[in-house]
Amino acid sequence: MTEALAVSMDEAFEACPVSFTPGAIEKVRELLAETGEDNLALRIFVQGGGCAGFQYGFAFDEAGAEDDMSFENGGARLLLDPMSMQYLMGAEVDYEDGLEGSRFVIKNPNAESTCSCGSSFAM
Repeated sequence: MTEALAVSMDEAFEACPVSFTPGAIEKVRELLAETGEDNLALRIFVQGGGCAGFQYGFAFDEAGAEDDMSFENGGARLLLDPMSMQYLMGAEVDYEDGLEGSRFVIKNPNAESTCSCGSSFAM
């Protein structure tokens, strides 16, 4: 872990309904540093589609919408829209780097089933 991760995991996302693993926090920080933009936030969203009915999405966003909820996690800002929030309550975001590639993975206790790819789910 890098020195930039001095914030404890207990402090990180204390009020956020979505938790991040240390690996996910580190990767978000790394990606944000690569952009050179100080005002970006990671948006996590749910949209219709995918092979199971809903799919997760990740994007960097400069300005959140008026109804977005913003959370701070170890120097990284997270944006959630109200519609996505209802599907992501209690979820954990991790970052995996393996033979199948590198990606953020969401472990969602609200999902009734998931696709084998891990990026889509059913409720």
